[in-house]
Amino acid sequence: MKSLQLLLGLLVALALGSCVRLPMPNPSAPADYLFSEGFGCDSLPYDIRWWRHFNDPLLDRLEELALKQNLDLAEAASRVEQARLNRKVVMSEYLPAFDFEVEASADRTEQTGVVQNYEVTPRMSWEVPLFGALRSARRSVRAQILQSEWAFRGVVLALTAEVATTYFTLLACERGLHVAEQTYFLRREAAALTDSLVRYGMESRVASDQARSLVVAAAADRQQYRRQVEQNRLALTILLGEEPLDFSVAGWGARLWLDSLPLQVPVGLPSDLLGRRPDLMQSLFSLEQAAAHVGLARAARLPSFSLTLSGGIASDALKGLFTGDPWVWSVGGSLLQPLFGFGKLKAQEKIAREKYYEAMFAYRESFLEALSDVDEALVAIVSYREQVERIRELVALNESIARKSRALYENGMSNYLNVIDAERSYYTSQQQLVELLAEHYIAYVNLFKALGGGW
Repeated sequence: MKSLQLLLGLLVALALGSCVRLPMPNPSAPADYLFSEGFGCDSLPYDIRWWRHFNDPLLDRLEELALKQNLDLAEAASRVEQARLNRKVVMSEYLPAFDFEVEASADRTEQTGVVQNYEVTPRMSWEVPLFGALRSARRSVRAQILQSEWAFRGVVLALTAEVATTYFTLLACERGLHVAEQTYFLRREAAALTDSLVRYGMESRVASDQARSLVVAAAADRQQYRRQVEQNRLALTILLGEEPLDFSVAGWGARLWLDSLPLQVPVGLPSDLLGRRPDLMQSLFSLEQAAAHVGLARAARLPSFSLTLSGGIASDALKGLFTGDPWVWSVGGSLLQPLFGFGKLKAQEKIAREKYYEAMFAYRESFLEALSDVDEALVAIVSYREQVERIRELVALNESIARKSRALYENGMSNYLNVIDAERSYYTSQQQLVELLAEHYIAYVNLFKALGGGW
């Protein structure tokens, strides 16, 4: 009795010693974002697909198509299913194992003759999980499943953001091509007029060459923007999970002027990111899994208890298996305590702890990066908004200067060099406005992505 009490006391002491105490990450969140003035205080809702804030039916159709067909998304979904199935594999290691054996043998010696032996034996073996091993294993597989699920959400967010970014980039390239082609044809007309003036001796060859140089420059830009349109169109088809398709995007760039920017984006509080950003949640469950591995490493240093039970029927004749009393059984148990392994198990526990600290630091760093992502997107939106308005004014002014410079030149009151400078400034400011409009839209895309999206 005293021996049993001593053994129970020892097991309780070992169980208490197996409890793993680890520091909590507890990242500190600021009260507000640096550049959130003018944005909503509520959190971005989960029950709406974030891209619908742009009120663009074409973008909506592209996003829905990507969610149905994208292959990266299919791969991520497969990884989630693998993690769920792996739970059964891991948990089975801590449950009893059953097997069944049928054996027949015959031995012959001169003294005994032929001796037959028949056995039908089912067996059960179980390494009883002690000292939190089962709890740690469950914790580990649960964390793995949740990691894969949040990784899937991360793929969804990255995919939808990439589709939107590629879409707005494609709009900018198509609009840039439109401006380049329009400028090309206008410059060809101007060059033809200059050639006629040269033929009548009213202008020098220098002016004719200058006019043609503008035509050549615009022709080169046409090819540049056409190449960019095709490259982004092909990139979009890949994101949609389709083979390269030849579809027309003519006129798409005009959508940049529809002014469909989100009127209000609810950014919420910085602390909201901890529960909605897929990368942060994935990092959190990676930390959870690392903590579980520390528990498993600690349990490996403590005693393990194995239980074996077998029973069945045995006889020296085949018919004896079904007559008489052929039943046999046996039961056994063992307690194994690691004694000396040159510090291997202790070092493995220390390694597991260091991996936990590594995951904790990575989690904290991910949160800081998330805060920075939101602030960068906010300041980009505010600055692009102001910059776009100024460039709009610049385009209007350059258009007026170009028109007046051409009128002065045609009336012989200015040289062609002034026309060239005015045309170049007008063309450059037009292309700059197109690029800024697209960047403004993409800044909103980056904000939705930084906030963790919603779907």
